[in-house]
Amino acid sequence: MALAQIRLGTSSWTGEGWVGSFYPASSKPQDFLPLYAERFDTVEIDSTFYRIPAAATVRQWRERTPEGFIFAAKVPQIITHEKMLVDTDEDLAAFLKVMDLLGDKLGPLLLQFPYFNKQKFAGLGEFLERLEPFLERLPRDRRWVVEVRNRYWLSEKLYAVLRRHGVALALVDHAWMPRPAELFKTGDPVTASFAFVRWIGDRKGIEEQTKVWDRTLIDRTADLQGWIKILRDLGRRVDIMFAYANNHYGGFAPDTIEMFRSLWMHEQAALQATATEHPGSSPPQQPTLDFAKDK
Repeated sequence: MALAQIRLGTSSWTGEGWVGSFYPASSKPQDFLPLYAERFDTVEIDSTFYRIPAAATVRQWRERTPEGFIFAAKVPQIITHEKMLVDTDEDLAAFLKVMDLLGDKLGPLLLQFPYFNKQKFAGLGEFLERLEPFLERLPRDRRWVVEVRNRYWLSEKLYAVLRRHGVALALVDHAWMPRPAELFKTGDPVTASFAFVRWIGDRKGIEEQTKVWDRTLIDRTADLQGWIKILRDLGRRVDIMFAYANNHYGGFAPDTIEMFRSLWMHEQAALQATATEHPGSSPPQQPTLDFAKDK
């Protein structure tokens, strides 16, 4: 069985400190996205969480990126945080109308929910009573993702609802949440035909050290090695995988992606060496890393 392609990028194409580290020192804001697209072929848009972008802005995103580039995007917080899925049909329609201007460059759309205390939802069951009717109304021709920040909600009860509607659970590496390997002990979190991974980290902890994101401060080598195994296994079960790194994960999101790439290529080289030593056997298939700069 052929394994899924993996698309890797960062959560936004801007960051304090990126000019002079990731981008050339002379770069202007209008240069950032085209320069980013020379290195990576997908990005997660964070700004859509705060407001619906202007149509002209979305057209520029499409025009400034090459064919095959993919934008994942956060659904506006008015839907997930403020209205908490109640009376949001018009808000969602307005968001989709604008985002559809990306055409075939529009990728997964993330419903990122906050941590809900018992004043908001008494428990997972009450949340699912709100969530499932919302999922039923979602257009089926797009990829949808749900992220929850309540660790004890991660269970087959949640996964069954998502699976019923073909919605992916965001697999997150976050300070509040279970470690990635532990997540797979809560049930089967693979709920759609694609996988969506977010390397988020500990925002509060790292911002006590810096708010300039131009270098790696936290060694994530061991964490990313664990993710390599997880993504290899996921690649046998889904059609495509998306993974995005935040600056808060290690201190410098582009470096996190390059670190993952290096670890991945090292593993592939080791597998190839094993195959060379034992020519009668073939190495396990690996998911394709599809970086723009490799094309």
